[in-house]
Amino acid sequence: MAVFSRILPPLATSYAVQAIFALIFVPQRNEKYYDLGGAVGFISTTFASLYYPALKDNLIQGKLLPLPPLSSFAPRQLMLSAALGIWITRLGSFLVQQAFKAGGDSRFDEVKHKPAQFTFYWLMQASWVFIVGLPVYLANTIPAKAHPPLGSRDYISFGLFLSSFCFEAIADHQKTVWRRKKDAKEHDGKFITSGLWSISRHPNYVGEVGIWAAIWSLSTTALQTPYFPRGTVAIAAISPIFTYFLLRKLSGVPPLEKAGDQKFGADPKWHEYKRNVPVFWPWSSAR
Repeated sequence: MAVFSRILPPLATSYAVQAIFALIFVPQRNEKYYDLGGAVGFISTTFASLYYPALKDNLIQGKLLPLPPLSSFAPRQLMLSAALGIWITRLGSFLVQQAFKAGGDSRFDEVKHKPAQFTFYWLMQASWVFIVGLPVYLANTIPAKAHPPLGSRDYISFGLFLSSFCFEAIADHQKTVWRRKKDAKEHDGKFITSGLWSISRHPNYVGEVGIWAAIWSLSTTALQTPYFPRGTVAIAAISPIFTYFLLRKLSGVPPLEKAGDQKFGADPKWHEYKRNVPVFWPWSSAR
């Protein structure tokens, strides 16, 4: 079980980062930096999972030693860490820009005036950072030499990551362009129905689920080595399952669908869109 003791530094890092952000921004009632906190949390926690052994040696020896070069890590560790880094850099910058452009985040209009509750949201973000990134952190805890060589599963998984990443990024870009054109009065549409939004009402979330399913799959070869106890692959699967549940059943699709019904419920085009376009998985029968 030594490997699970090594997951404690990433766990501590995820909560420490959000606690620091909360200490700064809760008193200010400032929610604009919430998504930035999430991005910094993912990057810091991934760094801790990779470099903790070296940082621990520095602490024990009481001096600053050079960190190991990237070439000292297994290719799978680099692929997993890069996938997470690419994902959170794009998504984090996109969400932060949205928050600043809108002058805030409407999710926290009431919560930010309640310090205890606002702090709770920051700590819940720490849980999100740790749970979702768990496949990466686990795979990073074992020595590079313990990683099996890359195989077809790894390449297929990374291909799924790239395609899902592009799917999410394109969906976000299409909606951004649609909003920009609406602001410029180039169209009078009330809601987007073109591009990827013509095959799913929430294509960005579909891409998000695909990203974490791919990252989990990419980690599984490492998690099946004798270094881990049996069942570790299933434990790591919490990441894509939690992502799907969060987006599809809790904080993603349901409030957006409810808001759409409230805003466009009297518009026949909205009901036609809902009849013809799946709520989540493209080309599925679920409406």
